[in-house]
Amino acid sequence: MFNGLSGTYSLVSVVAEHLKMLLDAGVSTKVLVSEDCPDSDRRGVFADERLEWVRITNRLNGRRIVWHDYSQPDGELHEGFFAEADAIAADLIRALADVDVCMMHDILYQGWHLVHNVAVRRAQEALPGVRFLAFTHSAPVNRPPAPRYPFSCRYTPMPNTVYIYPTQSGIPALARQYGVPEGKCRVVSNSLDLLAMAGPDVRALQSRTELLKPDILIVYPARFTTGKQFEKVAALGGVIAKKTERQVRIVFCDFPCLDTDAAAYKRIIRATGEVCGLAEPDMVFTSELGYPDGFPRAGVMDLFSLSNLYVCPSSSESFGLTVLEAASRGNFLVLNEAVPALEELGKKLGAYFMRWNARNFGFDTREHYQPSEMGYLENHAVKIVDAMRDSAVLRAKALARRAFSPGWVWYHQLQPLLE
Repeated sequence: MFNGLSGTYSLVSVVAEHLKMLLDAGVSTKVLVSEDCPDSDRRGVFADERLEWVRITNRLNGRRIVWHDYSQPDGELHEGFFAEADAIAADLIRALADVDVCMMHDILYQGWHLVHNVAVRRAQEALPGVRFLAFTHSAPVNRPPAPRYPFSCRYTPMPNTVYIYPTQSGIPALARQYGVPEGKCRVVSNSLDLLAMAGPDVRALQSRTELLKPDILIVYPARFTTGKQFEKVAALGGVIAKKTERQVRIVFCDFPCLDTDAAAYKRIIRATGEVCGLAEPDMVFTSELGYPDGFPRAGVMDLFSLSNLYVCPSSSESFGLTVLEAASRGNFLVLNEAVPALEELGKKLGAYFMRWNARNFGFDTREHYQPSEMGYLENHAVKIVDAMRDSAVLRAKALARRAFSPGWVWYHQLQPLLE
C-alpha cells in the first residue's frame, strides 16, 4: 500500500527486485498501490509497460483515509475504522478477482496497516482460490497472550497464507508472532542486483553470456597478440574446471592488433581451452559480442567487480596496470613470475605465481615443465582453488554474486512459492 515510491525506502527496492524477477519470468503481474501514490514516482521497473497498475481506494465518503499507528497490542480504534476496512476490502476483492497469488509486503506486520490487514482478511473470505504470501521485512514482534480483535490480526494466522522472512534465523520468531507452524514459513532472501549497478555495456554483455552463475569468472583484458598468451589463460581455466569440478567462464576483453591473425589465434585459444576442460561457450571474446575495437574501460572495471580470478600469463609487461585494476576489485591474482614487472608488482600485492614463457631485459626465457605442462597446470589449479576457498573475502564475493543474485533467489526461493 505504497503512498510513494522513494528509492530511499528500502522496501521499495525489495519490491522492485521482485517485480523484475516476475517480469523476467513472463509472469503477468499487477501492482496494487494506494490511490494517492503519484504517477510521477513511477520510475524504473515500476514504469514497465508490462505491469498492470491498480489503485486501491484511500477514500471513505469522499474524505481521505488517515492511517493510524496501531503497533501496540491493544488500544482504542479511531472512528470509522471498520467502515474504512470494508471500503478497502471491496476494492481488494475487485482487484484480486483474477489473481492466483497475492504478495503482501508488511501488510500483516505494520501497525500503520492494521486497517489494510483487516481489509485483506475480509477480502480473503470472498477469494478462497487466491493464495497469499505475507512478507515481513523487520524483526518479528512478541505475540501478546490474548490480543483482542482487530489488534489480534497482527498476531493470528490468515487462511491460505505462507509467511516469509529474509533469513532463516528469523523463521522461529516469525512463526511465534503469527501462531503458525514453522512449516508455514519460508525464506526469500533480499537479492543483490549487481548488474543493475553496472554500466550499460556489462548489462548488454550479460544478455549474450552468463556472468553471475559461474563459480569462477575470469576476465582478461589485453591487446589481441600472441605475446599476451591468451591460450594459457584458457588452458588454466580449463584445467581448473576439469580438476576441481568448478564452473569456469572466461571473458576475453580483446582489442585488435594488426600483427595478429585474429581468426586463427582464436581457434588456437578455443581448441586449447576445450582440450583442457572448457566447453566452447565458456570462452567468450567481447570483440565478437559487439565490441570489435575493445570493451570500454569503465565496463572492464565493472567486469572486475563481478570476476573473482585474474590470470596474467603475459610474456612481457612494463608495469601491469590491469593487475592493479583487478586487485582493486577483489580478484585472486595469478601472475607470470618470469616477467620482472609482474613479479615486482605481484609481490607487493600478495599474488600467486606461476611461470610461463617470458621476454626479459635483453633475453627470452622458455619454461620446461616436469613431468608435463598439463601436470604443472593440474598441480597449480588445485592450489589456486584451495587458496580461493580459504579466502573469506573471495568466498563472500562469490556468494554475493551467485547465491544472492536475483536469478538465484527467484529460481530457488520465490518461484517455487508461486507454483
